[in-house]
Amino acid sequence: MQAPIVVATPTLSAIDRVWSSHRVGYAMVVTDSRIIVAYYDANRQLTVASRPRSAPAWVYHKVDSWTGWDSHNYLAMALDAAGQIHVVGNLHGDPLVYYRTTQAGDVRTLARVPVMVDPAAERRMTYPIFLHDADSRLVMKYRDGRSGNGNEIYNVYDPATRTWRHLLSTPLTDGEGRRNAYFVGPRLGPDGWFHLAWVWRESPMAETNHDLSYAKSRDLVHWTRADGTPLTLPIHLSSAEIVDPVPAEGGMINNNTVIGFDPGGRVMITYHKFDKAGNTQIFVARREGDRWRTQQVSDWQGFRWDFRGGGSLDSRLFVEGPVPVGRDRIRVSVIRDGKPIDFLLDAASLKRIEERPANRLADRLRGVIAVPEGMVLNTLEDPSGSGVALAWPSRPPHRDRPDEVITAPTVLRLVEEATPR
Repeated sequence: MQAPIVVATPTLSAIDRVWSSHRVGYAMVVTDSRIIVAYYDANRQLTVASRPRSAPAWVYHKVDSWTGWDSHNYLAMALDAAGQIHVVGNLHGDPLVYYRTTQAGDVRTLARVPVMVDPAAERRMTYPIFLHDADSRLVMKYRDGRSGNGNEIYNVYDPATRTWRHLLSTPLTDGEGRRNAYFVGPRLGPDGWFHLAWVWRESPMAETNHDLSYAKSRDLVHWTRADGTPLTLPIHLSSAEIVDPVPAEGGMINNNTVIGFDPGGRVMITYHKFDKAGNTQIFVARREGDRWRTQQVSDWQGFRWDFRGGGSLDSRLFVEGPVPVGRDRIRVSVIRDGKPIDFLLDAASLKRIEERPANRLADRLRGVIAVPEGMVLNTLEDPSGSGVALAWPSRPPHRDRPDEVITAPTVLRLVEEATPR
């Protein structure tokens, strides 16, 4: 008889004491030989630490940037083809905050770089994201402007000359001074295309999100509709491909429109909106032939997340992109009021087969890591599947406003998942 699979408790080790009075996102890069993390220490100072994967000896470096109370000021980090570390963050409508090493992989050589490409376009930056294009070049995208009036800018890096340039000669989208687009992605699909989903937002007020939109590209330069029809840049609301014309105050919010794929590699999007009864429900959209098909996934009664106002919300819902399960099932994972849920869908009909409680890293660590009252356990998992993650308790976002209480620092831990045996 085969022995049962035993999953051991993850190995935990302390990295540093960190700011805990509100949540703000950290960054991590894991290579075959090294782990690099970026975070705000107990005094709110941006810190980058590195260690070999084979030894627990951390090297720390602090730079000249301190976060305030804004949960938008998350950190982004990446390596270029030459192994240099790039760190950007602490940005919410702020001038560029960017550091790059001068010796590959050595956090102690991180130095501030005052300009990437254009000082005029780098005065009000938000939502920095690093990614790699189809040729593995390092790309950084960000929003230029503010909520309700901003453009999406893409830069590409040349490691030989150590310089950035605009990847696009024009912004990807243009709100025409009346709105801006909030993106999730681009995400490279199994079909070799980059897929991008977004909503349009009329003002800093979260309830003004509307019109789930989509585009795809081979090279992040030339963009098309789902049927391959070229899009002229910048994309305006009037020229965008609308997946679901959700109106403002329709229960759809930015960042919760997440790309995924079905077992056949077709692109899908998870999002939420109000149903006819006014309840908040999970939906998926899938491109089928020459149209988008939308399908309600949940059937919740009496649950309505009626978000309003500006600043970072203490969100009641988080969604993930659809994931294929075998050849005939799709999993859609969400977190509702802190509780993880998995929906299992039939891949052909998109009908719900099952709704069941799920298990995430934070749940597996419950009882292992003490979480002070009023705090939540934040986790950041390496998407490459290395089994390496970060975990740290903090209070939730506070609408980006100062609180009357400053809580004691908490411990940022490295989590190394044990291999099943």
